Amino acid sequence: MDKFASAVKEFWLLLLVVILGYFVLKFDVAAFWVYKIFLGLLPLAGTIALAYLAHFFWLHYVQHNFIAGITWVLLEIVPPRDVLRSPKAMELFMTNALYHMSRKSGLETYWQGAVWFWFSLEIVSIDGQVHFFIRTPSRVKTLIETQMYAQFPQAQVKEVEDYTLAVDEITPESDWRLWGCEFKLTKPDVYPIKTYIDFGLDKDPEEEYKVDPVSPVVELFGSMGKGEQMWMQIVVTPSKKKYHTPGTWFKTHDWIAEGEKVIRKILAEFTRYHAPGVPGAEPTKEIRAPDFMKPMLEGAGRKMLKVGFDTGVRICYVAKKEAFSMSNRRNIRLIFRQYAAPFVNELTRINSTQADAFSSNFIAGFFPLSAKKIMRLANRMLQEYREREFFHPPMRHRIRLPWPLSPLIFPNFFHHHINVMNTEELATLWHFPGQILKVPTLERIESKEASPPPNLPT
Repeated sequence: MDKFASAVKEFWLLLLVVILGYFVLKFDVAAFWVYKIFLGLLPLAGTIALAYLAHFFWLHYVQHNFIAGITWVLLEIVPPRDVLRSPKAMELFMTNALYHMSRKSGLETYWQGAVWFWFSLEIVSIDGQVHFFIRTPSRVKTLIETQMYAQFPQAQVKEVEDYTLAVDEITPESDWRLWGCEFKLTKPDVYPIKTYIDFGLDKDPEEEYKVDPVSPVVELFGSMGKGEQMWMQIVVTPSKKKYHTPGTWFKTHDWIAEGEKVIRKILAEFTRYHAPGVPGAEPTKEIRAPDFMKPMLEGAGRKMLKVGFDTGVRICYVAKKEAFSMSNRRNIRLIFRQYAAPFVNELTRINSTQADAFSSNFIAGFFPLSAKKIMRLANRMLQEYREREFFHPPMRHRIRLPWPLSPLIFPNFFHHHINVMNTEELATLWHFPGQILKVPTLERIESKEASPPPNLPT
């Protein structure tokens, strides 16, 4: 051992050079083989990337070809003079008439481009006259009519022309001006906004004691003057929103599973495990969530018990040049405040057609948009509203670029945000107001004896 130690002390420099040379040679060889493997796999990786792009573009093409073949109709729903039923009736209508979820075969999906139908629930004011509309594919028009009459026998359903066609393109020379925005949930989709149940409307209270959250919306719409219009659309389709599953590369899950994950994560903080009193027994688990969290947990549990829709919400204020009032922007911003439960969830404004459109980016907030770009945004909003577009945007709208490239390369559109809302929430946002609301500009059927047409097709 002493001879070995002395040899190391004498030849340590030579040994160091030999060891370093060995590792250099070894890593050179490894780098060489990594380089060779990379070159060998490059054609395979390129083929996979091209196959993915081909699949993406083909699916986009066949889906838009399928959508182009859909015939749409706009139905106006004239509510009865006395709406005595709670929003629960509208919730049942939405479940039966709008939830068109079906399994598509490979041929239907990848060759025909078949997509699930979507619908637009709308409240509109034209010169202060308030209307309720449903835009639907013509193939299911009869189903919409029969289900509406099933819940509201005294209502009237009639096919009308699309009111948006009366508004021309927004240009400096045109007579029209437009301001619009969209809304999204501020918290995860599993948490609900305040619904008609929270307002006590599920218990059918006496008319004078009702607090109907849709009343402020209808009142605002009814306050529009001559030359002014206000449009609200809620575009829905059965939910197929996907979330990435942690710990996997490609696996996804639906909004129900995402809701369970969110709730479990919250409850984990308040979960305690107790050692068993008997050897070999399982430990007991105790969950003690604080009282202030009960509305959040109960609301999430209630939301997941009902069918969910992918939902987009958009509102536009349209008026002639001489009648356009910027104060209505603030009115629209506050239009959904009555549905807010700040600790649970609420709707917040996004994608406004104004100078600070991209102010969600801190730096972008110092660079307001020009009047020309604002007008482009207004035209894009008008076109998207007219097409009821949320779920199948054009290809150029699916390319996401970070600021500052986004307003420079694609200056005339936003990226939509899809919320998941269940039938209870949707019925809260879109239902007929009761007798307590006496807006003279809301058209109603005066006769209480009206009934569905006897020749309604089935």
